[in-house]
Amino acid sequence: MFKPGSDTPSRARSRAAAEPLRGASGSAPLAARAAVPLRRVADDHPIALMQTNSLPGLVQRELERMILAGDLSAGSKLREAEVASMLGVSRGPVREAFRALEESGLVRLEKNRGVFVRQIDIDEADQIFELRAVLDEFAGRRAAQRATATEADELRGLVDRMDKAVTRGDVDGYHAANIAFHDRIVELAGNAKLTFVYRRLVNELNLHRRAALGQAGILPVSIREHRLIVDHIAAKQAAAAGRALHEHAMASRERVHHTSATPAQRTRKSAR
Repeated sequence: MFKPGSDTPSRARSRAAAEPLRGASGSAPLAARAAVPLRRVADDHPIALMQTNSLPGLVQRELERMILAGDLSAGSKLREAEVASMLGVSRGPVREAFRALEESGLVRLEKNRGVFVRQIDIDEADQIFELRAVLDEFAGRRAAQRATATEADELRGLVDRMDKAVTRGDVDGYHAANIAFHDRIVELAGNAKLTFVYRRLVNELNLHRRAALGQAGILPVSIREHRLIVDHIAAKQAAAAGRALHEHAMASRERVHHTSATPAQRTRKSAR
């Protein structure tokens, strides 16, 4: 958890994670290095990121990573000057990153109060899951109609990554591959507006649902659901693919309920 003004373990990790923004020696900030001509490097190398991303974009990505990892906890206040100091940048890029993060659903900006990491309670998450299930069904139908054999194999590869992560006990690796899987299906649906809306919903749910992934036995069940989805997409079975995605989203909701709901909330929902 990030606590402004204190040097907690999470803050120390965040400094280490943000080190590529400053250069190897820690003395030259990104803005001073980004214009230097460089030879070809790997796409995921820090230098490559500096060449292809704006400074506000890099700040946004780092803050997004910290929020989704829980280093910046739900409800915590983000102070512009402290975030700028932590990442070794000026306040301008941080201000722009805050605006982008608000648009993506990860923070809220309150007039005269500041910027806060979004907090999603179980009732709001329930509504988001219901909407996501509808969008998932549409995306699955479209993806099954449009996806090539190569693209279906790409989805299978992402499920294989999830499976390997489960074998390693790597919840974070599973989570990343899971997000990439669903995002790719939405991309294959070929609707840019759907992609924008869907990604915001996923960001909001990620503030709430990570704890559910730690439940014993959940990940193998989820992987079986993902493999069924890919089988339907590869076979061009549009209705079945849509139905499988809808059922997967609703099953995910129930798993989150089991983890997050208070006893009173579980009783109330079971009575509906």
